[in-house]
Amino acid sequence: MSAVDAWASHVLTDDERARFERDGFLMIPGALDGDMVAQVVGVAAEHDRRFRAEPGVGPYHVLNLHDLIGRHTVFGELVDLPATFPKVFGILGWNIQCFHTQLIVTPPAPPEAPPGAYGWHQDNNRMNLDFETPPPHPRVSVKVGLFLTDLPRPGMANLCVVPGSHLAGRPDVAPGESPPGAIELTARAGDAVVFDRRLWHAASTNRSTVRRVFVTYGYAYRWVRPKSKMQHEELFATIDPIRRQLLGAAPTGANGFFDPQDDDVPLRAWIRDHLGAAAVHA
Repeated sequence: MSAVDAWASHVLTDDERARFERDGFLMIPGALDGDMVAQVVGVAAEHDRRFRAEPGVGPYHVLNLHDLIGRHTVFGELVDLPATFPKVFGILGWNIQCFHTQLIVTPPAPPEAPPGAYGWHQDNNRMNLDFETPPPHPRVSVKVGLFLTDLPRPGMANLCVVPGSHLAGRPDVAPGESPPGAIELTARAGDAVVFDRRLWHAASTNRSTVRRVFVTYGYAYRWVRPKSKMQHEELFATIDPIRRQLLGAAPTGANGFFDPQDDDVPLRAWIRDHLGAAAVHA
């Protein structure tokens, strides 16, 4: 069964939608099987090896690599992963693209590094400052995070979140402290998390002996400018139409990002044909 054929088995349920709207994130256990985890970890290890060989990079530096599409075929396979992508279009709808990709490899921190979470933020930087309305701002994008390392306990560079904070403004928190209600997500390698870009989140200091590997894919409406390089014309002849849409294939005209035609957004037809016209919305 192809990835596209498997989407119908993983559509967003009413319960998942309610939890996502309440908490701002949704855990997806077992999104990747063991073979795929091993493949991605192997590719990540090679990128990390090259990074460690660069001048000035030490054992404690974090690899933060963007623009993953085109670096290895496995990164393209994760764009429309059956266990996660239907959750994304269930939340955002069909007029979407993958606008950001990121690999993070976090080695064990130096012994003197303080424990706990650091770097609390919302995604998309200026988007949070340029809206003319008070919070909560529009959602606009969501991110899928793929856990490639077992994180059975806090303090392992875990993703830290404040459930429900996507509906509130900036937490009142002093530097070096965590907002009230903050939690560290534990996971097994192969699990995934889908989270709202407005959710306040951070990473915890890696106090373990494990090198944490985490890959993220950001999805937004097609009228949002990409954060990563997503124009990969050299791939378009070898991939299916929906993946071409997700990787930023040029529309039928300049207005195709704002008034898309069927050829611009084949995902719309897939949703209509497999889930019914009511699932397409506008």
